[in-house]
Amino acid sequence: MDFKNGKELLGLCSEHGVPISEIMLRREIAETENKREDILMRLKVSLEIMDRSTKSSIQDPIRSIGGLIGGEAKKVMESDKKLCGPLLTKAIAYSQSVLEVNATMGLIVAAPTAGSSGVVPGALFALAEENAMDEDAMLHALLNAGAVGYLFMRNASVAGAEGGCQAEVGAASAMAASAVTEMLGGTAEECLNSAAFAISNILGLVCDPIAGLVESPCQSRNAIGVTNAYTAAQLSLAGITHPVPFDEMVDSMLAVGKSLPMELRETALGGCACTPTGCDLACRIFG
Repeated sequence: MDFKNGKELLGLCSEHGVPISEIMLRREIAETENKREDILMRLKVSLEIMDRSTKSSIQDPIRSIGGLIGGEAKKVMESDKKLCGPLLTKAIAYSQSVLEVNATMGLIVAAPTAGSSGVVPGALFALAEENAMDEDAMLHALLNAGAVGYLFMRNASVAGAEGGCQAEVGAASAMAASAVTEMLGGTAEECLNSAAFAISNILGLVCDPIAGLVESPCQSRNAIGVTNAYTAAQLSLAGITHPVPFDEMVDSMLAVGKSLPMELRETALGGCACTPTGCDLACRIFG
C-alpha cells in the first residue's frame, strides 16, 4: 500500500474505491504490522494533545519564554470584532494557542513541525466543532493530513532551515487543506487539488524568526496557514482546479526552498529578524 507521490496515492484510492485516509491507514498497518485498532488508538492520543493545546492558552494565557507572544489567542477569541466569522476566528485563535503552548515548553504535536504545529489542529478542531463532527471524522482527517505530510517528507522538506517557512507553514497548510476537504466530503482528487492550491498560495514564504525563537512571526503565520487551508479547500470543493498538479507543486516548493539565501532559512539573519526592532529585541532577550 505504499505510495511515492500523489499520483500513486490517487491511483490506490481509485483502485480500492476508498479515500486518502483509508489508504494511509492501510499503509501504516502494512508498514508497522500493528492492528487497525492500535493505530487509531495512537491517533486518539495525538488528537487529545492537539485538543488541549488549542484550548489551554485561551483559557489560561502564559507569556512565552522569549516574551514575544502570549495572550494573543484569548484576545482573538474574545474580540467583539469578528471580521472573519465564527469558524475562521476560532481556527485562528486555536492555531495561535498551540504556538503559545509550544513557546512555553508545553506539550504539542508537531504537525509537521513545532513552528507550524497550530495549523492542522486549528483548522480541524474549529471545523469539527462548528459542524458537530465526531471523533471518527477527526481521526480520518489526521490520517489524510499524515498522507500529505508523508509526501512532503519523501519528496521535499518540512524544515524551515532547509526550505524556509513555506516548507513548514506551507506544508502544514497543505496538509490541513487536504484533510478539511475530505472532512467535507471531497474526493481524493479534490483533496490533493486543495493541497496544491495551499502550496501555491504560500510559495516562497521565508523563515525569519525574531531572535531565533519560534514565537514571532511564527504565531501569526500559523493563523495565515489555517486561513490559507480553508481558502484552498473552498476553491477545490467549488470545482476549481489548480493548473499545476500536486506533485509538481511539491517539486516547485523544494526548488524554491533551495534557491532561498541562508539568511531567509531559519538563521534569524534576514527578514523580520534583521530589522532594527528585531535586532533590538534579540539583544533584550539574550543580553
